[in-house]
Amino acid sequence: MNHSDEIHISSTAEEYKKLGGTASSRRSFLALLLSAGAASVGALLSVPLLRFLLHPLVKAKTQASWKEIGSVEDLASVTSPVKKLVKVEQRDGWRKIVSEKAVYVCRDANGHLCTLSSVCPHLGCSIAWHDDKNKFICPCHNGQFTAEGKLLGGPPPRGMDRLESKVEDGKLVVHYQTFKQLVPNKEVIA
Repeated sequence: MNHSDEIHISSTAEEYKKLGGTASSRRSFLALLLSAGAASVGALLSVPLLRFLLHPLVKAKTQASWKEIGSVEDLASVTSPVKKLVKVEQRDGWRKIVSEKAVYVCRDANGHLCTLSSVCPHLGCSIAWHDDKNKFICPCHNGQFTAEGKLLGGPPPRGMDRLESKVEDGKLVVHYQTFKQLVPNKEVIA
């Protein structure tokens, strides 16, 4: 570097100072601009993470859906439990699963229609109605239940789970739920 270059650099710096700026203020502005850009990019990248963490708090609760079993006229002649299938929607993350679950329609002690879950409260096997024996029998561990779902014998800790049902517009509808197994009291899990 020769003497004329030094004079040119120093004169440029002096002119810049005369205009009211300093080299450090230019660096500060660029640093501020760079940090603002980095903060913006960081905020944009954190949005998916925040949505994932806060999803259980902000997601809408699914309303209790009532599923149609059949018309009351068709079920009026029920004297022993009748197996019916109900379509149930389940969400697992982004997947929507539609499956058919078996329920039994029977009459309670007062003669009203009631609905029983076919899932054994012992270990979750499918309970079947046996007309010849006039009782429900679980094929896994020989749990036995009356036509109203009361426990007769075997390892299940309680009787069959009764599902909430009602009559709407001449149709019997049921609110299908899943209950905890191996506990003496009915506890809803799904």
